[in-house]
Amino acid sequence: MVLFLSSLVQAQALPAPVVSALAAAGIPQSQVAVLVQEVNTDKPLVAHHPGTPMNPASTIKLLTTYAALELLGPTYLWKTTAWTAAAQTDDALEGDLVLKGGGDPKLTFEHFWLLLRGLRARGIREIRGDLVLDRTWIDGSSHDPAKFDGDPTRAYNVGPDALLLNFKAFRFFFLPDATRRSVNLLTEPPSASLEVSNTLKLIDGPCGDWLSRVKLDVRTTNGSARAGFAGSYPLSCGEKEWNVALLSHQDYIAGVFKKLWEDMGGVLRGRTRDGAVPTMARLIATQDSASLAEIVRDINKYSNNVMARQLYLSLSAEMLGAPGRTDKSATVIRSWLEQKSLSMPELVLENGSGLSREERISAGSMGRLLVAAFRSPVMPELLASLPLVAYDGTMRRRLKFESIAGQAHIKTGSLTGVRSVAGYVLDREGRRKVVVFFINHANAAAGQAAQDALLRWVYEAPTR
Repeated sequence: MVLFLSSLVQAQALPAPVVSALAAAGIPQSQVAVLVQEVNTDKPLVAHHPGTPMNPASTIKLLTTYAALELLGPTYLWKTTAWTAAAQTDDALEGDLVLKGGGDPKLTFEHFWLLLRGLRARGIREIRGDLVLDRTWIDGSSHDPAKFDGDPTRAYNVGPDALLLNFKAFRFFFLPDATRRSVNLLTEPPSASLEVSNTLKLIDGPCGDWLSRVKLDVRTTNGSARAGFAGSYPLSCGEKEWNVALLSHQDYIAGVFKKLWEDMGGVLRGRTRDGAVPTMARLIATQDSASLAEIVRDINKYSNNVMARQLYLSLSAEMLGAPGRTDKSATVIRSWLEQKSLSMPELVLENGSGLSREERISAGSMGRLLVAAFRSPVMPELLASLPLVAYDGTMRRRLKFESIAGQAHIKTGSLTGVRSVAGYVLDREGRRKVVVFFINHANAAAGQAAQDALLRWVYEAPTR
């Protein structure tokens, strides 16, 4: 650690193009931290405030996903299972059906349909007991969906859950019909717990901030919700979609299950409630998740906060025993870092996703993490999960048609007052370099030009 800090002192200052871009954006150099280093050396090329704790926004997902790949393995699977302790008479289950969540970060509507289809294939049509939800694998009870920005209906504010179905969000599709001068509204997934009314008026004019014209009135009662859409929708917008979280985890699952089960010709006689798998229950169906390597790709390419939270809690559920909790997961990651001799005394973890005002890491620590990751057996999986500059993920619109396009894998992060990038650049001479650039300032949103300037500079293969 001492040798590392000594080498930071010897590294050069910020490149001139970066200094100019920061000045143009009104961002003082004191509010940024930068590290550039070749992956095969221990000596940074650029180190600017490398030891300062900074809010990394979504680049903290690099820590969560790298730790998961090493601790759980790229082929790790989550399992959602169905159990019963009841006898089956012909096509009737004489008691309860228990769905046990395994924390799958991507239990989509389609995968849930497959699980229920498997139950029907086993001859079960009528459930004469209750639908019991075993959600004990992870503990998401401390999550406050309104904490971050005061809007608990935003899809990115959905909290973790052992039975996180379809990200607990409803997707509303707006389909303008020019002939009938109307706006059709479709809802996915279908749910017995959601009623939708639509009085939207189709208007002419530019699309602009179309969502501000849509008025949504939500009323919940007894586990159900009524969503009323009013206002106007511009024809020029074409088809748009909006993801909204309206129900609790239990009520969301209950509504989707009932609708799907009835569509399959099934009957549920009882109610939906939380509980645990009985001791003498037997396993009757299993739905596997995508592999961890695939999940990590979704998390990093598209900066999925909900999936990152699920993965973060899954670490402690798997390594320390259920339930997974945020404090336990922080312990798991710190222990893993110590074993790798990656001391990070400034590290602050809240949920492992970066959707946080509290999380902190230094550019120096992030840089050392990325160097270690490149030397790890799971490097191919982690590197492939990062957005490819100018081509996909959150970097698909940046640096297009420039020489660096397709030559860098960069994770981005953004919050109000925060802009960050971290990842790898393959320079024009074929050398792989770690790049970290954090901005914590009120004008951070204007800092993209400075970050892009650094990526260009690194690609141009500067030498000492």
